[in-house]
Formats: sequence, structure tokens, C-alpha cells
Amino acid sequence: MSRLVVVSNRVPNPRATQPQAGGLAVALSGALRRNGGLWFGWNGQLSQTPVSRPRVEQADGIDYATLPLTKADYDDFYLGYANAVIWPVFHFNLGAMDYQRRYSEGYARANDLFADALAPLIRPDDTLWVHDYHLMPLARELRERGIHQRMGFFLHIPFPDYDVLRAMPGHRQLLDDLCRFDLLGFQTDNDRHAFEESANRALGALVDEPGRVRHRNRTLRTGVYPVGVDVDELAELSRRTLTAPRVRRLLDGLGERDLMIGVDRLDYSKGLEQRFRAFEALLQDYPHRRGHTVLMQIASPSRSSISEYADLRQRLEGLSGHVNGCYGDLDWAPIHYLNRTFARGSIMGLYRAARVGLVTPLRDGMNLVAKEFVTSQDPDNPGVLVLSELAGAAVELEDAVLINPYDVNAIAAGINAALAMPLPERRRRHARMLEVLRDNSIGAWEQRFLDDLAATAA
Repeated sequence: MSRLVVVSNRVPNPRATQPQAGGLAVALSGALRRNGGLWFGWNGQLSQTPVSRPRVEQADGIDYATLPLTKADYDDFYLGYANAVIWPVFHFNLGAMDYQRRYSEGYARANDLFADALAPLIRPDDTLWVHDYHLMPLARELRERGIHQRMGFFLHIPFPDYDVLRAMPGHRQLLDDLCRFDLLGFQTDNDRHAFEESANRALGALVDEPGRVRHRNRTLRTGVYPVGVDVDELAELSRRTLTAPRVRRLLDGLGERDLMIGVDRLDYSKGLEQRFRAFEALLQDYPHRRGHTVLMQIASPSRSSISEYADLRQRLEGLSGHVNGCYGDLDWAPIHYLNRTFARGSIMGLYRAARVGLVTPLRDGMNLVAKEFVTSQDPDNPGVLVLSELAGAAVELEDAVLINPYDVNAIAAGINAALAMPLPERRRRHARMLEVLRDNSIGAWEQRFLDDLAATAA
């Protein structure tokens, strides 16, 4: 079997003493160990001068090859084109796009650097699996360096409709770059269709049938591979951490009140402002919920050097203060807003304790929080997931309470319905969603993609 080479913008620290933070990192590590593998990418550090020769070290049977970025590359490639141009456009938020020519130059420069550093490490029988929007040009860069091994690419975020994508400078080049891979993986069929339509309209690529694109005398395969979670591992973790001291202190403080929980990166795509306004609408429209319901919102800091993110943090702090000031009492603060990161174990315990999980992004490729919340529930007395119909997870989790994330009154009505849902219905919905998650687990996601990549012609 060929060696697997995983390429991602960030690479986990092989010397970390704590376990991997997320299920995706665990799945990729497992795939690398089984196939014998190399994990290549940025180590999260900055250097004064460009470094083209990666540091290679081994841990747990995996070779890790990492290199730092210069401050200019970090600013122009990562903060600039990747997260101030591609991220907002792919999340259908053109108003947040901040394009500057130096950003696109930095994006090209960083991918050129990655290709220079990676190409000497690739063996003749390797299979390459490239991840996410930071590295869309990488196949072209490697092909130009004589690397013709199988290359697959998986996009973790949504792919926009062509009439949105065409507003982004450089979109034709990125589409052409993506066509240099052998297999493109998407979270949903809508994402795959949007890519195929864009490739046809912008490049004249021929879509023979869904999943087969011809361009530049090459055949590209596309597929749908929804990212999943490890159901059994997360269920056990939530059972174990429900009794952790930090979680118990919270539950003791709640008393008989119903806990609603949201856990997100601090990002404008997550619909956090609408969520806070929807909670205020719940207290206005359903006054019997006052004093009996608490919203805990954990928002991990993210890209704080980008002005939109700093502004969002201030607005959320203002909204939570407004709601607490208008509706709170001496013994009840309606919103507990925490702008910090918590250990995964504590989060899973909080999920299990919550009556309602709120996952209301304005747009999301998948959203694993939704799947983690369902997995963490007690099957005998499960909480209810209120889920944006614009999240990729909504395709699979049809038994959640689905809402339009832009309609705060509809979100409030969905929350009220979730809180009032009878136990037999909660059990039925949870059982059906759990069955779907078992079929589409993180292991199944990895295996399906790699099997399809192996079936492509190198």
C-alpha cells in the first residue's frame, strides 16, 4: 500500500503532551499510522526570513514535516487572501471581503513555498491528501515540479454559487488550480454542484455526469464526503465528564433552570448576533421562560487581528449586557457569555447537561458541534438540537429543529418548541440522528475518500 501524505495549513504539534483536540486530527492521525505517512504544513510559528527546508520529526509512527511562515506571509496569505477574501466569499458574505493585491500575491507565494518544501519529500508511490481553502493552488504547484502522484483535495467549508464566487478576484485561477487534483471532496451535494457549475461557466470545463469533470485533457472526479465524529468515543467522554467538578459547579448553580448551550469560534459566519437577539425574542414572546432558562455561549477567540472579528466581539458583549440588564434578576443572569477556550472534555459534559443545543450559523460547511451535541446526549433523556438549515449538518440531521438563522423570531419559536418537546419525541428524534451519525462516522469519512482516491487514475 502506498504511503499517505497529508497536507494542511496547520499541523498538530507532535511533541504535545495532551491528546489531539478534535476528531478530525484523530482521524487523520489514524489514517497516517495505518498507511505509513507524512503530515506536512505550517507549524504555527513565525520566522524573520523564509524557511524552505522543513523540520522533520517522528512521533507515534508518523513523520511530521513542518516549517514556519514569515510575518509578511502570515499577514498576506493567512490573514489576507485566505481569511479576508476566500473565507467571507465562500461563506456568502461579500460585504466582509477585503481584497488587496498583496493578499493574492502572498497566497501564491505561500503555496509556492509549501510546494518547494514538500516536493523533495514525496516518494514515487505516495498518495497526497490536501486539506482546505488555504492550499487550493498546491496541486498545480506540485505538478509543475514534476509530481504526478495521486492527489486528492477536501474542502471543509462551503463552496459558493458561481454568481457569488465570480465577485472574488482570482476565482478563475483557483478553479483552474482545483482541476489539477484527481479527486475533489465536498461536504454536501450542493457544494459539489456549485463547483461543477462554476468550473463549467468560468473555464468551459465539461461535466459529463455528476462527479466527473473534464478540463485541459484531464478527468477530475468529485464526491460528497460529509465529515463525521467518533460516536462511541464522544458518548463515553460526555458520560465521564458530566460529573467533572467544573461541570457540576455550573449545574449546581443552575438549580432547576434549563440550560441552552452554544459553542463556536468567534466568527461572523456563526450567527452569534442573531442568536443573542433570538434569545431576547424568546424572553419577550414567551415570558414564562424568564427566570427559568439560561443561555451559555462559549465563543473561542479567533483571528482577533482582523477588524471584523474584534468588532464582533464588542457587539456580542454589548448584546449580552443589554439582555442581562433588561431581563436579569438578582439570582438570574439570562446569558452567560464566555469569550475563551475550554477543554474538550468540559465541553462534552456541558453538552450532555444541556436541554437545548443552539447551532445557528449563517452558513457552514458542516459544523461538527451539531454532531457532537447529538452524540453527547443521554439516550434516555436527550436534549434537543436547534440547527440552522444553512449548515451542512442539516442535510443529515433532519430530526433536529431546523430554523432559518436570519429570522430571530423563528429561532425563538424553535427554542421554545425544543424546550417544550415531550420526552418520547425527543427520544425518537435523537435515536434517528444517532443512527445517521454512526453510518457517517469520522472513520467512514476518511475511508470513503481514500478508497475513491485510490480508484482514480494517477
